Amino acid sequence: MPRSSHITPHRAARHLARCLPVLALTAALSACDSARAPTAPANVAPPSAAKAPPVLATVTVFASGLNNPRGLRWGPDNNLYVAEAGAGGTTSTVGHCEQVPSPVGPYLGGNSAQITKISAGGVKSVVASGLPSSVNAMGLVSGISSVEFVGKQLYALVDGAGCSHGHTDMPNSVIRVAANGTWSQVADLSQYYREHPTANMNADDFEPDGTPFSMLAVRRELYVVEPNHGSLDRVRLDGRISRVADISATMGHIVPTTVSYHGNFFVGNLGLFPVVPGTEVELKINSAGKIKTWATGLTAVLGSAWDERGRLYVLEAITAPGFPAPPPSGKIVRIDQWGGSVVIADGLFFPTAMTMGPDDNLYVSNVGFGPPPIGLGEILKIDLH
Repeated sequence: MPRSSHITPHRAARHLARCLPVLALTAALSACDSARAPTAPANVAPPSAAKAPPVLATVTVFASGLNNPRGLRWGPDNNLYVAEAGAGGTTSTVGHCEQVPSPVGPYLGGNSAQITKISAGGVKSVVASGLPSSVNAMGLVSGISSVEFVGKQLYALVDGAGCSHGHTDMPNSVIRVAANGTWSQVADLSQYYREHPTANMNADDFEPDGTPFSMLAVRRELYVVEPNHGSLDRVRLDGRISRVADISATMGHIVPTTVSYHGNFFVGNLGLFPVVPGTEVELKINSAGKIKTWATGLTAVLGSAWDERGRLYVLEAITAPGFPAPPPSGKIVRIDQWGGSVVIADGLFFPTAMTMGPDDNLYVSNVGFGPPPIGLGEILKIDLH
């Protein structure tokens, strides 16, 4: 059943643009009038996160002054590496290739994305700059969406490139980043998405180059979640790409956004807008691509991380019903092995990613889809002790 049959994607996008430009996330990752996912099979009894009483952790600002921070990961050098999407650019590719439909498109491309390293004391330094960035017609910026390590080697996920994002010379990709800040392409995701379409894509919301949002390393291979097309894909370090699961074929256009690993892959979804609290899920996907609903009762999921006790922390970007609007309503929910859940932190402003630190505390990209002026993004430390 459609979530809101009287709201078309175009009307919803115009409404969001009037509310707050930062909240144009909705149109780039999902559509507002797409069919809801099928319910879980009758034999699945997933844990629910809908009725947890809030218990807040200590929240402090670890670092600030970031430009649309997204995925983050602690490196082997005990520094925190953060993907910054940047501020877009001014280059148009209209007339050169297929564009993202209005009112979301067209995009304007530039090279303002970067990867930033933050020491344990909160001191920032730039690892790599001049990376692809793009801004759509509603003000949403894409660029570098995720970072990950395989051993000591840094990799990054590019979601602000491709011709439909204002870049004729650079596709959405997985890139390898050297210690001196230079980088090279490992895998061309734009080409793979064109040649391997998923079962259920939304024409009013179609991103030709995809919007790969989350990346994870497991056994020296990288796994990428693409929200707009709805897939989990494997990227080998030699550049070969293969599909683990077409999530859209089983679940419909639910906008999967984040992947974590705990014996199996766990994928959370953003869902459709307007927001209906408690209607999103965490999916469990095995290596053969079999999908089961593992947890329900979630809202607008953009991040996840596991602790050493086998508990999953889920980052909810928006939890207030309706279209995104102030005040901030982001939350972190912890789900234990038996399905019990508790709210760890709330009042977050459009958080976009989360990772577990070496100190067993959470680190969160906050104001990750930030309003102008740029530079409002921050990393929050969520002290779990």
